[in-house]
Amino acid sequence: MDISLDQIKQLREKTGVSMMACKKALTESNGDIEKAMEYLRKKGEAKAAERSERGTSQGIVAAYIHGNSKIGVLVKLGCETDFVAKNDDFKALGNDIAMHIAAMNPLVINPDDVDENLLEKEREIWKEQLANEGKPENIIDNIMQGKEKKFKEEVSLLKQPFVKDPEKTIEQLMVESINKIGENIQIVEFSRYAF
Repeated sequence: MDISLDQIKQLREKTGVSMMACKKALTESNGDIEKAMEYLRKKGEAKAAERSERGTSQGIVAAYIHGNSKIGVLVKLGCETDFVAKNDDFKALGNDIAMHIAAMNPLVINPDDVDENLLEKEREIWKEQLANEGKPENIIDNIMQGKEKKFKEEVSLLKQPFVKDPEKTIEQLMVESINKIGENIQIVEFSRYAF
């Protein structure tokens, strides 16, 4: 069964979970919104979305220094309570995210955070590439939208495949951790240093 973008958006508005999770839930429930919501609750993703509304006034700064001492990362990882900030699973998550940042070099946390000036430079490059390839004018806009979406996801931490388990994104890792730990967890900010 084909799932429409409108159905996915509708489910996302009701649950707050990722577009991919919504699509999978709708596919599993043959496009039935109510059954898809139930599916997400069973998987625990809707619970993680509910928790993501809560504030994160506690947390840790996790650090990772690569073996060659040429790359270092600091990640500010927020949670709701000091109790969770001292939790080993939470600390391990911070270390995993810091190591991922060292390896994958994301520019921002979310796709919406990508700088417009950077996007404009990329658009100019893509336009020139497409012109050189002789692409028809009527499809260039669609190609450009696809390229922009892909670029924003590639440079965004939450959308990148997790280096230790490429089957899931950092966003999915966060959802799993929220469900396991039972509190809202947010990547507040990060810095990557390299020689």
